[in-house]
Amino acid sequence: MAWPNPFARDTPNTKRAWGFKFEFSPEHLTPITCEPLKHSYDERGEAVLNRLNEISPPLQKDLPRNSSRHPASEKSPEIPDSTIRDDEKEATKSPRRDLYAILRDNAATDPLLADFWREVNTVPDWVDWAQIERGQDVFYRYGGACLTGLAYQSLLGGMGAARVVETLARTGGFSTKVARGRLFETTQHILQCTKSLESIQPGGDGFASTLRVRLLHVAVRQRILALEKARPGYYNVAEWGIPINDLDSMATIATFSSTLIWLSLPRQGLFMREQEKVDYIALWRYIGH
Repeated sequence: MAWPNPFARDTPNTKRAWGFKFEFSPEHLTPITCEPLKHSYDERGEAVLNRLNEISPPLQKDLPRNSSRHPASEKSPEIPDSTIRDDEKEATKSPRRDLYAILRDNAATDPLLADFWREVNTVPDWVDWAQIERGQDVFYRYGGACLTGLAYQSLLGGMGAARVVETLARTGGFSTKVARGRLFETTQHILQCTKSLESIQPGGDGFASTLRVRLLHVAVRQRILALEKARPGYYNVAEWGIPINDLDSMATIATFSSTLIWLSLPRQGLFMREQEKVDYIALWRYIGH
């Protein structure tokens, strides 16, 4: 780390937070500029999910991670559950409804899906694939420390954020089974996004996983708002904003990128080089895009 400048002086814009000192600039968000972001959200994704549900209706009001197009197979009441082998149980499970596959397979015939598919597959001009690949390498260079920081500060720490708590509490996110599954799914998503350059590029596993997460968030938002409409007072939109709003999404990307760089790793005695920071931020900028 650089030696502190003994001649540096504070200005009216000097801020200190979490052990860092920085100059507040017009690029920094203020509480006033953040407020509208609590009430804006992924309307594009919502229109797409509605269309996907028309094409492939979910049988129940389950979230996409659990919903299926097919009814669960019924076991004969004469056969005790304990006598059924594990492999037989696995074979009778209903296949999950893969929203990414439904989107991909119908993009050529549906105008709305075609436009969305073209949009998400268009790589922004600012993407430098060599830099994205370096950002992926950064994650594995500090792999153990990154996973520790993501688990204990980003994921579990995020569960302590007020708006996040309000959303998780209404989707069973604090139950043992759901919390464990969410931890595994989040870890899988990160590994898919960082395992190779091909994985994060359009058509890759990380690319598909990111779209699934986006549509899952839409489904969660729709469920909570539907319950609030049916049972006024279930969720306070005026106080907490729209569930999984734009501000929440920005904060999530930050917890997976900047939180690691400037909080999690330094607290473990690790400090990235400047180029590593730039490359890692570029990776998550593309994932968030």
